[in-house]
Amino acid sequence: MTALDVQGLGFRYPTGQGLHAVSFAVPPGALWGLVGPNSAGKSTLLRLLSKVLTPQGGRILVEGRDLRTVGRLALARRMAVVPQELQVAFPFSVLDVVLMGRYPHSPGGSWSARDRAVAWSALEGLGLTSLARRRMDELSGGERQLVSLARALAQEPSILLLDEPTAHLDLRHQRIVLETLLSLHRAQGCTTLLVSHDLNLAAEHCDCLLLLVGGRMQAQGSPEEVMTPTHLERAYGCPVVVERNPASGRPRLTSSLGPSFAVK
Repeated sequence: MTALDVQGLGFRYPTGQGLHAVSFAVPPGALWGLVGPNSAGKSTLLRLLSKVLTPQGGRILVEGRDLRTVGRLALARRMAVVPQELQVAFPFSVLDVVLMGRYPHSPGGSWSARDRAVAWSALEGLGLTSLARRRMDELSGGERQLVSLARALAQEPSILLLDEPTAHLDLRHQRIVLETLLSLHRAQGCTTLLVSHDLNLAAEHCDCLLLLVGGRMQAQGSPEEVMTPTHLERAYGCPVVVERNPASGRPRLTSSLGPSFAVK
């Protein structure tokens, strides 16, 4: 049984943009990267997988169940989403927001000792315990992103969807997030779909890459199969240089500038 099975998925916005006949299947415990240029449909795909949007064609199976038959609360017990930016309407504390991740398991909002222990463990894992009593509106953008990840981890998901989780973080916090995600992946076998504009990050850590262009799947396979000049130049419309990381052997994008480019 696959963790995620996307079959001929289609969705179109009034502008005409959207997804067209997208298909792929993610095995349990895999770490897959979703890459592609701006407006490729990456965030739309995550919204469809998480039931924020409804497909207009095709279907999605989550752990063997048709997503159309899965209630939102039941889905939240299995799947967590980390958006590009966490929006909190009221000045909740950091601990309050992380505890919200326990709502699918305790929908009455009366937190048990285990709920609090799981939330605190998520804070500890991301180095956020010193911020637990701080208000969300007092935090930096990077700190809010870490809280968003902690809330998702508090859900104890079997599937994790990440939309640019390191986009607003400094180098130290990027490392904390990546180490946490990789540790979760290894220790718990959490199936992870990572959206990233950082091709090198995705190629270095993911088992498989999905290259989405104009709402269509242009390539999917191992990083070596997808990170080629032919695929990337077609996708991004510019020349690229792809080499091997000498430490890991994974493909690495070293330049997107043509050979004639010179800094004046």
